Amino acid sequence: MRKKISGTSLKPRLSVYRSLDNLYAQLIDDTCGKTMLSLATNSKDIKDKVKKDGGNVKGANLLGAALAELCKKNGIARIVFDRSGYAYHGRVKSLAEALRKGGLQF
Repeated sequence: MRKKISGTSLKPRLSVYRSLDNLYAQLIDDTCGKTMLSLATNSKDIKDKVKKDGGNVKGANLLGAALAELCKKNGIARIVFDRSGYAYHGRVKSLAEALRKGGLQF
């Protein structure tokens, strides 16, 4: 998968990691090998909105909306979506739809 998907500074790769309790997303510039932005459902802003569990679809929606807003502030409009081998279903799909709704293109 990594042979086909790579990010640049203009179009970074959004890597998704899904655990039982939380969902993690980070924007990576593969040319420099650096993480540009990262956000998770256990971060302070999102954890307050999701009372019980950040590892559900509601948490993924909130994470996607917050990440899209953060990307707009940093001037990122286009990304490469890397679902890390997870099926495009449930939390991963919800995250992607929230990102698209927030204005990101991929």
